[in-house]
Amino acid sequence: MPHPRAHQAAAHLATIRQHWGELLLAIETMPADVWPPRQLAHTLRPADEDTLDVADRAPLVLRQHPAPVNLDALDTGLAVERALFDLADTLAAAVQRTALDPRRWTFRSPTDPGSRAYGLHWAALYVEGRVVDEDAEPRAEAPSAPLPEQLLHEAHRVTDQAASRLLHTLNLDQRTTPVPDPPCPRCGGALSLHAGPGQKPSVTCGTGHRCPAPCRSTSPVDGCGSGMTCSPW
Repeated sequence: MPHPRAHQAAAHLATIRQHWGELLLAIETMPADVWPPRQLAHTLRPADEDTLDVADRAPLVLRQHPAPVNLDALDTGLAVERALFDLADTLAAAVQRTALDPRRWTFRSPTDPGSRAYGLHWAALYVEGRVVDEDAEPRAEAPSAPLPEQLLHEAHRVTDQAASRLLHTLNLDQRTTPVPDPPCPRCGGALSLHAGPGQKPSVTCGTGHRCPAPCRSTSPVDGCGSGMTCSPW
């Protein structure tokens, strides 16, 4: 049975791949104010704005940034890329065997970036393959050896930190944000936005049970102040 940390590391890598395009967009976009968070920003801007095409973009570490607008997003992108590239180097040096496997990770040299030239997505997929022991067997002719437990823990640590930093930069980590304006249209109370990775944003009213706004609640005593998602007004 796969180690629980293998599943967790694979989930972190999936999160990074899922939001990588949005981070590239953030590098070229003015940092957003507290409101709206990035989870809602893409629904509030016109559909033809900020079109993102990442198909032909070189990895961040291999291309120039003449005028990045959001330096925090750029720093995060470089750090996440560097972390996954270095992790792929470490895992490949430990378990990679055959030079005939087209999926192998190639190391960089002073004149060749190696597999880093293919960008973060390839690095993330390579690391995930090693973490879940894809095509890994003890026999010598297998493409890779099983990943030692200490390296699995290291992969889990690195991917956890990288995913957390990316989500924090995009305002997608678990947080509660006061909504400065407008107030609750039903009672005038202060609204709060609750956001987190893998969940839709929800809004609650500080008036609590006395607020007449309808809420999606599983208990008749729950109200907006209980953290339940308010229904659209």
